[in-house]
This record gives sequence, C-alpha cells and structure tokens, in this order.
Amino acid sequence: MEWRKSSRSAAGSNCVEVRQDLAALRDSKRPGVELPITVSAFRDLLARVR
Repeated sequence: MEWRKSSRSAAGSNCVEVRQDLAALRDSKRPGVELPITVSAFRDLLARVR
C-alpha cells in the first residue's frame, strides 16, 4: 500500500500522510519517520480534529 494524503491537501504542500497496512502516520516533510498508531487512536484523532 501507498501513503495517502488528504484530498484537502494542496499539491506539494506539507501534510500528514496515512498508511493503513502499517497503521501509521508520517509528516510529508520527514517521510522516514513513522508514528505507529492503533485504529481506535486514529479514529479518536480524526474525531478531535474534525
């Protein structure tokens, strides 16, 4: 699977990316650093930022 950016991200801008098969997040400015996250924690994060 590939890393996905939000459809709301502008082309070439810095953003958080998601990869489902790794259950991880990363900053597009530092793609070598990944933050593992559980599905429930990710859902909670999304609920809080919406």
